[in-house]
Amino acid sequence: MDWDNARIFLAIQRAGTLRGAAEQLQIDQATVGRRLNAMEKSLGARLFLRTPAGYVATPAGDLAIAAVEKMEQAADQLQRQMQGIDERLCGVVRVAATDTMAKHVLMPAMQLLAVEHPAIRVVLTTSTQVSNLTRREADLAVRSLRPTSPDLISRHLKRLAVGLYASRAYVERHGVPQPGSALAGHDVVIYQRAIYTSQIETICGESTANARVAMEVSSGLMLMEAVAAGLGIGELPTYMADTMPQLVRLWPDRSEPYDMWLVLHDDLNRTARVRAVADAIVAAYDKLEAA
Repeated sequence: MDWDNARIFLAIQRAGTLRGAAEQLQIDQATVGRRLNAMEKSLGARLFLRTPAGYVATPAGDLAIAAVEKMEQAADQLQRQMQGIDERLCGVVRVAATDTMAKHVLMPAMQLLAVEHPAIRVVLTTSTQVSNLTRREADLAVRSLRPTSPDLISRHLKRLAVGLYASRAYVERHGVPQPGSALAGHDVVIYQRAIYTSQIETICGESTANARVAMEVSSGLMLMEAVAAGLGIGELPTYMADTMPQLVRLWPDRSEPYDMWLVLHDDLNRTARVRAVADAIVAAYDKLEAA
């Protein structure tokens, strides 16, 4: 199996459908189907079962996965190493971050980067999912959790904090909750439990047991928008929420710290354009007030 076919095989295995694989690879769905049929014919084995739920690897397909993933790892490593000796301040750099971080920190950083290095093109992905740097889904990532992989370099950016906030309109209607009441008589906005499975049923150390959950959201930006719209009390980063005049901080002495990390693969640490983007992000975080 050559590398082109290996990429198609992995895309089908990960997406579970021909359409999903085609979208990942940005090729025609019919081409994916033809290439899969050709692979199975040349190998003399069925690689996937076609089920109503999608394509499921057969025992032969399971055997192929390990070998093909090794091919992928070798190809990715070669590409990273070639990039690692690239001293040109031009080309594409893929950056992954949450939407709130992108809006409030990365965008100002990218504005300055565009002036200093206009030949660098940033591909920004905002998602709650953690991008895989080893597979080059991103070259740089801004994360609130420090990764443990020995192949990744982590740089501490800043210790920040979250606090409790509500809109001025909400406070006029409902007042300020009493500490220790588990937010009785109040509405809260929280992250979706299906996405944040490790979420503790507290915000800024206060239980939400007596509160009404008015909305569950999937991103920090939507959490901030919901709180600003007066839908309920929410836990927001202080450096963002303090700049919004329509918000009121509740219990200013109550906060929860968290750390932000800049992460990149060790092979890309010497790539000029990656370092330029990393330096711009670091400079942007240096301007933030620490917790």
